Amino acid sequence: MSAILTTRTRSPWLQTATLLALFVVATLLLYRDTAAAMVEIWSRSGTFAHCFLVPPISAWLIWRRRADIAALTPTPMPTLLLPLAAAGLIWLMSDLAVVNAVNQLMLVTLVVLLVPAFVGWPATRLILFPLGFLFFAAPFGEFTTPWLMERTADFTVTALVATGIPVYREGQQFIIPSGTWSVVEACSGVRYLIASLMVGTLFAYLNYRSMRRRWIFAGVALVVPIAANWVRAYLIVLLGHVSGNQLAVGADHLIYGWVFFGVVILLMFMIGARWSEPPQAAVARAEGPPAAARGVARIPWAISAAVALVLALPVLALNALLAHESHAAPQLGEPALSVPGWRVVDHAALWVPTYDNPSAQLQRSYFADGAAPRSFVGLHVAYFRQQSADRKLVSSNNQIALPGDKYWAVATIADARVALESGATLSVKATQLRRPVGSTDATQLLVWQLYWVNDRYTTSDSLAKAYGALSRLLGRGDDGAAVFLYTVETQPGAADALLGRFVLDNFGAIEAQLRRTRDGG
Repeated sequence: MSAILTTRTRSPWLQTATLLALFVVATLLLYRDTAAAMVEIWSRSGTFAHCFLVPPISAWLIWRRRADIAALTPTPMPTLLLPLAAAGLIWLMSDLAVVNAVNQLMLVTLVVLLVPAFVGWPATRLILFPLGFLFFAAPFGEFTTPWLMERTADFTVTALVATGIPVYREGQQFIIPSGTWSVVEACSGVRYLIASLMVGTLFAYLNYRSMRRRWIFAGVALVVPIAANWVRAYLIVLLGHVSGNQLAVGADHLIYGWVFFGVVILLMFMIGARWSEPPQAAVARAEGPPAAARGVARIPWAISAAVALVLALPVLALNALLAHESHAAPQLGEPALSVPGWRVVDHAALWVPTYDNPSAQLQRSYFADGAAPRSFVGLHVAYFRQQSADRKLVSSNNQIALPGDKYWAVATIADARVALESGATLSVKATQLRRPVGSTDATQLLVWQLYWVNDRYTTSDSLAKAYGALSRLLGRGDDGAAVFLYTVETQPGAADALLGRFVLDNFGAIEAQLRRTRDGG
Protein backbone atom coordinates (compact mmCIF):
# COMPACT_ATOMS: atom_id res chain seq x y z
CA MET A 1 0.00 0.00 0.00
CA SER A 2 2.84 2.37 0.86
CA ALA A 3 4.43 1.82 -2.56
CA ILE A 4 1.09 2.50 -4.28
CA LEU A 5 0.55 5.74 -2.37
CA THR A 6 4.09 6.89 -3.17
CA THR A 7 3.54 6.25 -6.87
CA ARG A 8 0.25 8.10 -6.84
CA THR A 9 1.75 11.02 -4.92
CA ARG A 10 4.70 11.44 -7.26
CA SER A 11 2.88 10.88 -10.54
CA PRO A 12 1.51 14.46 -10.79
CA TRP A 13 5.01 15.86 -10.22
CA LEU A 14 6.53 13.44 -12.70
CA GLN A 15 3.97 14.40 -15.32
CA THR A 16 4.13 18.13 -14.56
CA ALA A 17 7.93 18.23 -14.46
CA THR A 18 8.11 16.32 -17.75
CA LEU A 19 5.64 18.67 -19.43
CA LEU A 20 7.44 21.72 -18.07
CA ALA A 21 10.82 20.47 -19.31
CA LEU A 22 9.36 19.73 -22.74
CA PHE A 23 7.81 23.19 -22.96
CA VAL A 24 11.03 24.92 -21.91
CA VAL A 25 12.94 23.04 -24.61
CA ALA A 26 10.16 23.71 -27.14
CA THR A 27 10.20 27.42 -26.29
CA LEU A 28 13.95 27.65 -26.80
CA LEU A 29 13.59 25.87 -30.14
CA LEU A 30 10.61 27.97 -31.20
CA TYR A 31 12.47 31.18 -30.34
CA ARG A 32 15.83 29.75 -31.39
CA ASP A 33 16.99 32.87 -33.24
CA THR A 34 16.62 34.93 -30.07
CA ALA A 35 18.24 32.22 -27.95
CA ALA A 36 21.13 31.88 -30.40
CA ALA A 37 21.65 35.67 -30.40
CA MET A 38 21.89 35.60 -26.60
CA VAL A 39 24.49 32.83 -26.60
CA GLU A 40 26.44 34.62 -29.32
CA ILE A 41 26.61 37.75 -27.13
CA TRP A 42 27.73 35.64 -24.16
CA SER A 43 30.53 34.21 -26.31
CA ARG A 44 31.91 37.44 -27.78
CA SER A 45 31.29 39.98 -25.03
CA GLY A 46 33.41 40.06 -21.92
CA THR A 47 30.61 42.03 -20.26
CA PHE A 48 28.25 39.05 -20.44
CA ALA A 49 30.58 36.04 -20.31
CA HIS A 50 29.25 35.29 -16.81
CA CYS A 51 25.82 34.57 -18.33
CA PHE A 52 26.96 31.02 -19.14
CA LEU A 53 26.90 30.36 -15.37
CA VAL A 54 23.38 31.64 -14.79
CA PRO A 55 21.28 28.64 -15.98
CA PRO A 56 23.30 26.00 -14.05
CA ILE A 57 23.33 28.15 -10.90
CA SER A 58 19.57 28.64 -11.16
CA ALA A 59 19.07 24.88 -11.66
CA TRP A 60 21.25 24.15 -8.61
CA LEU A 61 19.30 26.62 -6.47
CA ILE A 62 16.03 24.97 -7.49
CA TRP A 63 17.48 21.50 -6.79
CA ARG A 64 18.29 22.60 -3.24
CA ARG A 65 14.55 23.10 -2.62
CA ARG A 66 13.48 19.78 -4.14
CA ALA A 67 12.32 18.29 -0.81
CA ASP A 68 10.14 21.31 -0.03
CA ILE A 69 8.69 21.27 -3.54
CA ALA A 70 7.96 17.54 -3.41
CA ALA A 71 5.85 18.11 -0.28
CA LEU A 72 3.40 20.19 -2.35
CA THR A 73 0.89 19.32 -5.03
CA PRO A 74 1.33 20.97 -8.46
CA THR A 75 -1.62 23.24 -9.22
CA PRO A 76 -1.37 24.79 -12.70
CA MET A 77 -2.42 28.44 -13.08
CA PRO A 78 -4.51 29.20 -16.21
CA THR A 79 -4.37 32.90 -15.23
CA LEU A 80 -0.71 32.89 -16.33
CA LEU A 81 -1.86 32.66 -19.95
CA LEU A 82 -2.44 36.43 -20.01
CA PRO A 83 1.11 37.37 -18.83
CA LEU A 84 2.51 34.79 -21.27
CA ALA A 85 0.54 36.39 -24.10
CA ALA A 86 1.71 39.87 -23.04
CA ALA A 87 5.37 38.74 -22.97
CA GLY A 88 4.92 37.15 -26.41
CA LEU A 89 3.43 40.37 -27.80
CA ILE A 90 6.29 42.46 -26.39
CA TRP A 91 8.73 39.94 -27.89
CA LEU A 92 7.06 40.36 -31.28
CA MET A 93 7.08 44.16 -31.16
CA SER A 94 10.69 44.30 -29.95
CA ASP A 95 11.71 41.93 -32.75
CA LEU A 96 9.96 44.13 -35.30
CA ALA A 97 11.67 47.19 -33.80
CA VAL A 98 15.01 45.31 -33.60
CA VAL A 99 15.39 46.05 -29.89
CA ASN A 100 17.51 43.02 -29.07
CA ALA A 101 17.84 43.59 -25.34
CA VAL A 102 14.06 43.66 -24.81
CA ASN A 103 13.60 40.80 -27.27
CA GLN A 104 15.95 38.57 -25.27
CA LEU A 105 14.54 39.72 -21.95
CA MET A 106 11.09 38.59 -23.10
CA LEU A 107 12.42 35.14 -24.01
CA VAL A 108 13.69 34.73 -20.45
CA THR A 109 10.33 36.01 -19.20
CA LEU A 110 8.48 33.37 -21.21
CA VAL A 111 10.66 30.59 -19.78
CA VAL A 112 10.21 31.89 -16.22
CA LEU A 113 6.41 32.23 -16.58
CA LEU A 114 6.14 28.65 -17.75
CA VAL A 115 7.07 27.46 -14.26
CA PRO A 116 4.10 28.91 -12.31
CA ALA A 117 1.82 28.17 -15.27
CA PHE A 118 2.46 24.44 -14.77
CA VAL A 119 3.42 24.02 -11.11
CA GLY A 120 1.33 26.76 -9.50
CA TRP A 121 2.05 29.53 -7.02
CA PRO A 122 2.78 27.53 -3.82
CA ALA A 123 5.70 25.71 -5.44
CA THR A 124 6.83 28.77 -7.40
CA ARG A 125 7.00 30.79 -4.19
CA LEU A 126 9.71 28.47 -2.91
CA ILE A 127 11.92 29.14 -5.94
CA LEU A 128 11.19 32.78 -6.70
CA PHE A 129 14.84 33.80 -6.39
CA PRO A 130 16.22 30.99 -8.62
CA LEU A 131 13.64 31.94 -11.26
CA GLY A 132 14.40 35.63 -10.93
CA PHE A 133 18.12 34.86 -11.09
CA LEU A 134 17.54 33.62 -14.66
CA PHE A 135 17.06 37.22 -15.77
CA PHE A 136 20.80 37.71 -15.36
CA ALA A 137 21.10 35.51 -18.47
CA ALA A 138 19.60 38.31 -20.57
CA PRO A 139 22.38 40.57 -21.97
CA PHE A 140 20.87 43.72 -20.56
CA GLY A 141 22.39 46.87 -19.12
CA GLU A 142 24.79 48.22 -21.75
CA PHE A 143 22.49 51.21 -22.24
CA THR A 144 24.05 52.58 -19.04
CA THR A 145 27.50 52.77 -20.65
CA PRO A 146 27.36 56.44 -21.81
CA TRP A 147 26.15 57.60 -18.38
CA LEU A 148 28.80 55.54 -16.61
CA MET A 149 31.52 56.91 -18.90
CA GLU A 150 30.41 60.47 -18.20
CA ARG A 151 30.38 59.94 -14.43
CA THR A 152 33.77 58.17 -14.52
CA ALA A 153 35.29 61.12 -16.40
CA ASP A 154 33.69 63.58 -13.95
CA PHE A 155 35.13 61.81 -10.91
CA THR A 156 38.57 61.26 -12.45
CA VAL A 157 38.97 64.91 -13.45
CA THR A 158 37.68 66.15 -10.09
CA ALA A 159 40.01 63.82 -8.18
CA LEU A 160 43.01 64.82 -10.31
CA VAL A 161 42.34 68.51 -9.72
CA ALA A 162 41.95 67.85 -5.99
CA THR A 163 45.32 66.07 -6.09
CA GLY A 164 46.92 69.19 -7.55
CA ILE A 165 47.25 67.97 -11.14
CA PRO A 166 46.06 70.51 -13.74
CA VAL A 167 43.53 69.07 -16.21
CA TYR A 168 42.07 70.29 -19.48
CA ARG A 169 38.96 68.32 -20.37
CA GLU A 170 36.88 68.12 -23.53
CA GLY A 171 34.13 65.52 -23.53
CA GLN A 172 35.55 62.16 -22.48
CA GLN A 173 39.12 63.21 -23.26
CA PHE A 174 41.44 65.18 -21.01
CA ILE A 175 45.05 66.32 -20.90
CA ILE A 176 47.35 66.37 -17.89
CA PRO A 177 51.03 67.46 -17.96
CA SER A 178 52.23 63.90 -18.53
CA GLY A 179 49.94 63.03 -21.42
CA THR A 180 46.46 62.58 -22.88
CA TRP A 181 43.82 60.22 -21.50
CA SER A 182 40.42 59.17 -22.74
CA VAL A 183 37.48 57.46 -21.04
CA VAL A 184 36.31 54.78 -23.48
CA GLU A 185 33.68 52.06 -23.16
CA ALA A 186 36.07 49.68 -21.38
CA CYS A 187 36.51 52.35 -18.69
CA SER A 188 32.79 52.72 -18.03
CA GLY A 189 32.77 49.89 -15.49
CA VAL A 190 29.57 48.38 -16.87
CA ARG A 191 31.05 44.87 -16.83
CA TYR A 192 32.11 45.31 -13.20
CA LEU A 193 28.64 46.57 -12.36
CA ILE A 194 26.72 43.71 -13.97
CA ALA A 195 29.05 41.01 -12.62
CA SER A 196 28.99 42.51 -9.11
CA LEU A 197 25.19 42.75 -9.09
CA MET A 198 24.86 39.11 -10.15
CA VAL A 199 27.26 37.64 -7.58
CA GLY A 200 26.09 40.12 -4.94
CA THR A 201 22.44 39.07 -5.18
CA LEU A 202 23.47 35.41 -5.14
CA PHE A 203 25.60 36.01 -2.03
CA ALA A 204 22.69 37.81 -0.34
CA TYR A 205 20.27 34.99 -1.11
CA LEU A 206 22.60 32.29 0.20
CA ASN A 207 23.73 34.14 3.33
CA TYR A 208 20.70 36.04 4.54
CA ARG A 209 17.12 35.10 5.43
CA SER A 210 15.93 38.62 6.13
CA MET A 211 14.59 40.35 3.02
CA ARG A 212 15.82 43.63 4.41
CA ARG A 213 19.40 42.39 4.60
CA ARG A 214 19.14 40.88 1.13
CA TRP A 215 17.94 44.13 -0.41
CA ILE A 216 20.56 46.17 1.43
CA PHE A 217 23.40 43.93 0.26
CA ALA A 218 22.03 43.92 -3.31
CA GLY A 219 22.04 47.73 -3.16
CA VAL A 220 25.62 47.67 -1.91
CA ALA A 221 26.56 45.33 -4.77
CA LEU A 222 25.08 47.91 -7.15
CA VAL A 223 26.77 50.99 -5.70
CA VAL A 224 30.21 49.61 -4.77
CA PRO A 225 31.36 48.67 -8.32
CA ILE A 226 30.39 52.11 -9.63
CA ALA A 227 32.36 53.91 -6.94
CA ALA A 228 35.20 51.38 -7.19
CA ASN A 229 35.45 51.97 -10.94
CA TRP A 230 35.74 55.70 -10.38
CA VAL A 231 38.58 55.17 -7.91
CA ARG A 232 40.17 52.61 -10.26
CA ALA A 233 40.16 55.09 -13.18
CA TYR A 234 41.64 57.84 -11.03
CA LEU A 235 44.38 55.60 -9.62
CA ILE A 236 45.33 54.34 -13.08
CA VAL A 237 45.73 57.89 -14.41
CA LEU A 238 47.61 58.90 -11.26
CA LEU A 239 49.88 55.87 -11.48
CA GLY A 240 50.59 56.60 -15.13
CA HIS A 241 51.32 60.23 -14.29
CA VAL A 242 53.77 59.63 -11.43
CA SER A 243 55.55 56.82 -13.32
CA GLY A 244 56.07 58.88 -16.46
CA ASN A 245 53.58 56.67 -18.31
CA GLN A 246 55.61 53.56 -17.63
CA LEU A 247 52.92 51.88 -15.51
CA ALA A 248 49.15 51.42 -15.93
CA VAL A 249 49.22 52.15 -19.66
CA GLY A 250 48.19 49.95 -22.56
CA ALA A 251 46.90 46.53 -21.53
CA ASP A 252 48.33 46.99 -18.03
CA HIS A 253 45.53 49.26 -16.91
CA LEU A 254 42.94 46.59 -17.77
CA ILE A 255 44.85 44.00 -15.72
CA TYR A 256 45.22 46.41 -12.81
CA GLY A 257 41.53 47.20 -13.11
CA TRP A 258 40.42 43.59 -12.75
CA VAL A 259 42.81 42.99 -9.85
CA PHE A 260 41.50 46.08 -8.09
CA PHE A 261 37.89 45.04 -8.77
CA GLY A 262 38.56 41.53 -7.45
CA VAL A 263 40.01 42.90 -4.22
CA VAL A 264 37.03 45.25 -3.76
CA ILE A 265 34.47 42.47 -4.29
CA LEU A 266 36.37 40.16 -1.92
CA LEU A 267 36.33 42.84 0.79
CA MET A 268 32.63 43.42 0.15
CA PHE A 269 31.90 39.71 0.69
CA MET A 270 34.10 39.52 3.78
CA ILE A 271 32.27 42.43 5.36
CA GLY A 272 28.87 41.09 4.28
CA ALA A 273 29.65 37.68 5.78
CA ARG A 274 29.83 39.25 9.26
CA TRP A 275 26.04 39.63 9.21
CA SER A 276 25.25 36.25 7.61
CA GLU A 277 22.31 34.30 9.02
CA PRO A 278 21.97 30.54 9.41
CA PRO A 279 19.76 28.81 6.83
CA GLN A 280 16.13 28.37 7.76
CA ALA A 281 15.10 24.83 8.61
CA ALA A 282 12.89 23.16 6.02
CA VAL A 283 9.23 22.99 7.01
CA ALA A 284 7.50 19.73 6.19
CA ARG A 285 4.18 20.07 4.41
CA ALA A 286 1.34 17.62 4.53
CA GLU A 287 0.49 15.88 1.30
CA GLY A 288 -2.96 16.32 -0.16
CA PRO A 289 -5.21 13.28 -0.58
CA PRO A 290 -4.57 10.97 -3.53
CA ALA A 291 -7.87 12.03 -5.08
CA ALA A 292 -6.66 15.62 -5.36
CA ALA A 293 -3.44 14.49 -6.99
CA ARG A 294 -5.34 12.41 -9.54
CA GLY A 295 -7.56 15.39 -10.33
CA VAL A 296 -4.54 17.63 -10.93
CA ALA A 297 -3.00 15.10 -13.28
CA ARG A 298 -5.68 15.77 -15.90
CA ILE A 299 -5.38 19.56 -15.87
CA PRO A 300 -1.85 20.05 -17.37
CA TRP A 301 -3.01 18.68 -20.72
CA ALA A 302 -5.58 21.45 -21.09
CA ILE A 303 -3.00 24.00 -19.93
CA SER A 304 -0.49 22.54 -22.39
CA ALA A 305 -2.73 23.15 -25.40
CA ALA A 306 -3.44 26.75 -24.36
CA VAL A 307 0.20 27.52 -23.55
CA ALA A 308 1.36 25.99 -26.84
CA LEU A 309 -1.01 28.27 -28.75
CA VAL A 310 0.06 31.37 -26.83
CA LEU A 311 3.76 30.60 -27.40
CA ALA A 312 3.34 29.84 -31.10
CA LEU A 313 1.24 32.86 -32.09
CA PRO A 314 4.01 35.53 -31.89
CA VAL A 315 6.40 33.40 -33.95
CA LEU A 316 3.71 32.60 -36.53
CA ALA A 317 2.80 36.30 -36.76
CA LEU A 318 6.46 37.28 -37.23
CA ASN A 319 6.99 34.68 -39.96
CA ALA A 320 3.86 35.88 -41.76
CA LEU A 321 5.09 39.48 -41.68
CA LEU A 322 8.62 38.55 -42.80
CA ALA A 323 7.23 36.61 -45.76
CA HIS A 324 5.92 39.85 -47.26
CA GLU A 325 9.14 41.85 -46.83
CA SER A 326 11.63 42.39 -49.61
CA HIS A 327 14.81 40.30 -49.37
CA ALA A 328 16.52 41.92 -52.36
CA ALA A 329 19.63 43.99 -51.75
CA PRO A 330 18.75 47.72 -51.99
CA GLN A 331 20.28 49.70 -54.85
CA LEU A 332 21.07 53.14 -53.47
CA GLY A 333 21.72 55.53 -56.33
CA GLU A 334 22.80 59.15 -56.37
CA PRO A 335 20.08 61.80 -55.90
CA ALA A 336 19.25 63.67 -59.11
CA LEU A 337 19.78 67.29 -58.05
CA SER A 338 17.36 69.53 -59.95
CA VAL A 339 18.35 72.98 -58.67
CA PRO A 340 21.21 74.71 -60.57
CA GLY A 341 24.22 75.91 -58.67
CA TRP A 342 25.34 72.60 -57.17
CA ARG A 343 27.81 70.17 -58.67
CA VAL A 344 29.18 66.81 -57.58
CA VAL A 345 32.93 66.75 -57.10
CA ASP A 346 35.47 63.98 -56.62
CA HIS A 347 36.27 64.88 -53.06
CA ALA A 348 37.68 62.49 -50.47
CA ALA A 349 35.35 62.08 -47.51
CA LEU A 350 36.57 64.26 -44.67
CA TRP A 351 34.39 62.37 -42.20
CA VAL A 352 32.36 59.14 -42.21
CA PRO A 353 30.00 58.04 -39.40
CA THR A 354 30.55 54.67 -37.75
CA TYR A 355 27.59 52.47 -38.75
CA ASP A 356 27.67 48.67 -38.60
CA ASN A 357 26.82 46.65 -41.72
CA PRO A 358 24.45 48.95 -43.63
CA SER A 359 22.71 47.28 -46.57
CA ALA A 360 23.87 50.11 -48.83
CA GLN A 361 25.84 53.35 -48.45
CA LEU A 362 26.19 56.58 -50.39
CA GLN A 363 28.95 59.15 -49.92
CA ARG A 364 29.03 62.29 -52.09
CA SER A 365 30.42 65.83 -51.91
CA TYR A 366 28.76 68.87 -53.49
CA PHE A 367 30.13 72.34 -54.16
CA ALA A 368 28.04 75.45 -54.52
CA ASP A 369 28.88 77.72 -57.43
CA GLY A 370 30.73 80.80 -56.26
CA ALA A 371 31.34 79.44 -52.79
CA ALA A 372 34.66 79.49 -50.95
CA PRO A 373 37.10 76.59 -51.71
CA ARG A 374 36.32 74.69 -48.50
CA SER A 375 32.57 75.38 -48.68
CA PHE A 376 31.39 71.94 -49.73
CA VAL A 377 28.49 69.85 -48.44
CA GLY A 378 29.09 66.18 -47.73
CA LEU A 379 26.20 63.75 -48.00
CA HIS A 380 26.31 60.34 -46.35
CA VAL A 381 23.40 57.88 -46.39
CA ALA A 382 23.48 54.58 -44.50
CA TYR A 383 20.55 52.49 -45.80
CA PHE A 384 19.19 49.44 -43.97
CA ARG A 385 16.95 46.54 -44.99
CA GLN A 386 16.34 43.14 -43.35
CA GLN A 387 17.51 44.48 -40.04
CA SER A 388 18.85 42.05 -37.46
CA ALA A 389 21.06 41.90 -34.37
CA ASP A 390 24.18 42.79 -36.37
CA ARG A 391 22.51 45.12 -38.89
CA LYS A 392 20.14 47.77 -37.63
CA LEU A 393 19.42 51.42 -38.19
CA VAL A 394 19.37 52.38 -34.50
CA SER A 395 22.11 50.87 -32.37
CA SER A 396 24.47 51.99 -29.63
CA ASN A 397 27.29 50.92 -31.96
CA ASN A 398 26.19 53.44 -34.60
CA GLN A 399 27.76 56.77 -33.74
CA ILE A 400 28.91 59.99 -35.33
CA ALA A 401 32.27 59.65 -33.59
CA LEU A 402 33.33 56.85 -31.28
CA PRO A 403 34.83 57.69 -27.87
CA GLY A 404 38.58 57.79 -28.25
CA ASP A 405 38.42 58.35 -32.02
CA LYS A 406 41.79 59.62 -33.21
CA TYR A 407 40.30 61.85 -35.91
CA TRP A 408 37.15 63.45 -34.52
CA ALA A 409 35.56 64.20 -31.14
CA VAL A 410 32.04 65.39 -30.40
CA ALA A 411 32.03 68.96 -29.11
CA THR A 412 28.33 69.87 -28.89
CA ILE A 413 24.96 68.35 -29.81
CA ALA A 414 21.78 70.37 -30.32
CA ASP A 415 18.42 70.19 -32.08
CA ALA A 416 17.69 72.44 -35.05
CA ARG A 417 14.81 73.23 -37.43
CA VAL A 418 15.48 73.57 -41.15
CA ALA A 419 13.22 75.15 -43.80
CA LEU A 420 12.14 73.04 -46.78
CA GLU A 421 11.11 74.17 -50.25
CA SER A 422 7.48 73.26 -49.48
CA GLY A 423 7.43 75.76 -46.63
CA ALA A 424 7.48 73.06 -43.96
CA THR A 425 10.35 72.59 -41.53
CA LEU A 426 12.50 69.55 -40.81
CA SER A 427 14.02 68.61 -37.46
CA VAL A 428 17.70 67.66 -37.49
CA LYS A 429 20.28 66.83 -34.84
CA ALA A 430 23.17 69.28 -35.17
CA THR A 431 26.53 68.01 -33.95
CA GLN A 432 29.80 69.93 -33.90
CA LEU A 433 32.91 67.82 -34.42
CA ARG A 434 36.45 68.91 -33.76
CA ARG A 435 39.85 67.30 -33.70
CA PRO A 436 40.70 65.35 -30.50
CA VAL A 437 42.28 67.03 -27.51
CA GLY A 438 45.95 67.72 -28.15
CA SER A 439 45.65 67.98 -31.93
CA THR A 440 47.16 71.02 -33.66
CA ASP A 441 44.51 70.85 -36.41
CA ALA A 442 41.73 73.36 -35.69
CA THR A 443 39.29 72.00 -38.30
CA GLN A 444 35.68 71.81 -37.13
CA LEU A 445 32.67 70.20 -38.81
CA LEU A 446 28.95 70.78 -38.48
CA VAL A 447 26.92 67.60 -39.00
CA TRP A 448 23.15 67.44 -39.48
CA GLN A 449 21.59 64.04 -38.90
CA LEU A 450 18.10 62.53 -39.14
CA TYR A 451 16.42 59.16 -39.66
CA TRP A 452 14.19 58.29 -42.61
CA VAL A 453 11.85 55.35 -41.92
CA ASN A 454 9.45 54.68 -44.78
CA ASP A 455 8.65 58.37 -45.43
CA ARG A 456 8.73 59.32 -41.75
CA TYR A 457 11.48 61.58 -40.42
CA THR A 458 12.75 61.85 -36.87
CA THR A 459 15.89 62.55 -34.87
CA SER A 460 14.75 60.34 -31.99
CA ASP A 461 16.19 56.84 -31.63
CA SER A 462 13.04 55.68 -29.85
CA LEU A 463 10.68 57.07 -32.50
CA ALA A 464 12.80 55.57 -35.27
CA LYS A 465 12.44 52.18 -33.57
CA ALA A 466 8.69 52.69 -33.15
CA TYR A 467 8.22 53.79 -36.78
CA GLY A 468 10.16 50.76 -37.94
CA ALA A 469 8.04 48.38 -35.86
CA LEU A 470 4.81 50.01 -37.08
CA SER A 471 5.94 49.84 -40.69
CA ARG A 472 6.73 46.13 -40.42
CA LEU A 473 3.49 45.46 -38.55
CA LEU A 474 1.57 47.07 -41.44
CA GLY A 475 3.44 44.92 -43.94
CA ARG A 476 5.50 47.77 -45.44
CA GLY A 477 8.94 46.34 -44.72
CA ASP A 478 11.73 47.57 -42.49
CA ASP A 479 13.56 49.95 -44.84
CA GLY A 480 15.20 52.86 -43.09
CA ALA A 481 18.16 55.17 -43.50
CA ALA A 482 20.36 57.51 -41.53
CA VAL A 483 20.94 60.71 -43.53
CA PHE A 484 23.92 62.96 -42.75
CA LEU A 485 24.86 66.35 -44.17
CA TYR A 486 28.09 68.01 -43.08
CA THR A 487 30.41 70.84 -43.91
CA VAL A 488 33.48 72.61 -42.54
CA GLU A 489 32.83 75.32 -39.97
CA THR A 490 34.82 78.19 -41.53
CA GLN A 491 33.25 81.02 -39.55
CA PRO A 492 30.34 81.37 -37.12
CA GLY A 493 27.00 80.80 -38.86
CA ALA A 494 28.50 79.98 -42.26
CA ALA A 495 28.08 76.21 -41.92
CA ASP A 496 24.43 76.51 -40.86
CA ALA A 497 23.72 78.80 -43.80
CA LEU A 498 25.39 76.50 -46.34
CA LEU A 499 23.68 73.34 -45.07
CA GLY A 500 20.35 75.18 -44.90
CA ARG A 501 20.73 76.28 -48.53
CA PHE A 502 21.55 72.71 -49.60
CA VAL A 503 18.50 71.30 -47.81
CA LEU A 504 16.23 73.98 -49.28
CA ASP A 505 17.47 73.23 -52.79
CA ASN A 506 18.03 69.48 -52.75
CA PHE A 507 16.28 67.64 -49.94
CA GLY A 508 13.40 66.75 -52.24
CA ALA A 509 15.86 64.93 -54.52
CA ILE A 510 17.32 63.01 -51.57
CA GLU A 511 13.83 62.03 -50.43
CA ALA A 512 12.88 60.87 -53.93
CA GLN A 513 16.03 58.71 -54.12
CA LEU A 514 15.23 57.06 -50.78
CA ARG A 515 11.76 56.19 -52.06
CA ARG A 516 13.16 54.78 -55.31
CA THR A 517 15.54 52.63 -53.31
CA ARG A 518 12.70 51.33 -51.14
CA ASP A 519 10.49 50.61 -54.15
CA GLY A 520 13.29 48.92 -56.07
CA GLY A 521 13.75 51.64 -58.66
